[in-house]
Amino acid sequence: MRRICIVALLTACWLWSDDPEAEHLPPGPGQDLVAGVCVECHGVVNIRRQRMSKEEWTGEVWDMVDRGAQADNDQVAAIIDYLANNFGPDSKVIVNTAPMDEFKAVLELTADEASAIVDYRKAHGEFHQLSDLLKVPGVDGKKLEAKKDKLQF
Repeated sequence: MRRICIVALLTACWLWSDDPEAEHLPPGPGQDLVAGVCVECHGVVNIRRQRMSKEEWTGEVWDMVDRGAQADNDQVAAIIDYLANNFGPDSKVIVNTAPMDEFKAVLELTADEASAIVDYRKAHGEFHQLSDLLKVPGVDGKKLEAKKDKLQF
């Protein structure tokens, strides 16, 4: 019984400490490693707002390992592949899960515009196409039109 209580307590602590945004990482091989290894020290927003090449992600991930991130060589390779595939220079913003900082950094929106999109999404549900996104009050539609190739619904 004591062992069950300890496991339950550790599981609760682990779940409590997780970044809630980790569940919004794009699915794919390496997602669980990124959620577990990378989010240990910083939030998902730090990852999602960057768009780096595989070489840049390689340098970044190995720098984190040098600073204490716990991952073996195979895990590091999987993390790098995941990050490069989902947050590379040509990666799209997943509109229905993107945090405010990703909208600002990748789409070059103001803080007010990015906040308006996130607030509208919370109030009205998912966006299905660009025309849905263009309905958000306070967002410059011309900016969204110019970046439409970077959007994924």
